[in-house]
Amino acid sequence: MDFEHILWSEADGVATLTLNRPDRLNSLHPGVIAEMIEAVDRIRDGLSPARCLVLTGAGRGFSSGADLSGGGGGTAAGGRSGPVDAGKVLETHFNVLLERLFALPVPLVTAVNGPAAGAGCSYALAGDIIVAAESAYFLQAFVNIGLVPDVGSTWMLPRMVGRVRATRMMMLGEKISAAEALEWGMVTKVVPDAALMDEAMGIARKLAAGPTRALAMIRTGIRDCMDKTLTEALMVERRNQMAAGRSADFAEGVMAFLEKRPAKFSGA
Repeated sequence: MDFEHILWSEADGVATLTLNRPDRLNSLHPGVIAEMIEAVDRIRDGLSPARCLVLTGAGRGFSSGADLSGGGGGTAAGGRSGPVDAGKVLETHFNVLLERLFALPVPLVTAVNGPAAGAGCSYALAGDIIVAAESAYFLQAFVNIGLVPDVGSTWMLPRMVGRVRATRMMMLGEKISAAEALEWGMVTKVVPDAALMDEAMGIARKLAAGPTRALAMIRTGIRDCMDKTLTEALMVERRNQMAAGRSADFAEGVMAFLEKRPAKFSGA
């Protein structure tokens, strides 16, 4: 697939989407987001055989967030004054992509190198597994330009790190290092920069070889149950277990267990 702003590749059951504007620290504008949606929809629509998606950035950063000079933040072109609806581009592009990532039928691994700021922070933290390079940092930069956190920040961060830490990030606009993010529970693991993609791809290949339908229900089940009562959560588990129990992967898993061999999951 030919894109202007991203790279897309598929191998070993893993699709890799790389933000490819290294000269602009992979800043985001509607054109970038539109290409990301188009690529992600290949998995949703069954046009890609991928059973896991890796999201990362080219060069020395994951993403510096919205490209304020290119309409990414809903600002007037060239800095012209006048009323601006800074939320419109969220509705038409940025939020659409976040919803697509959350609704993926396969696991999402994010490999975070360098800055993950603003909207880039949200997309980095949308991963089921988040691998951060030692150079990575996370920044809620909105307050520094008089805006409020968006692209799901106020939903995700308090659930990941708690109200106090989320408020600190959003109100003070300070960088959170990879080491601090690991301590807070924002990321899965931190690795040396040179090992980032090997680590992320190793995890992705393991997930791609797993029971895809069960993994999809695990990722949605966790989110579904975060705001439910215990009784409601038990019902979510009941429905998901019924569906998982009817899958070919469950039959294969049981057979492999009985035969004392590794399971060969098909994703069906």
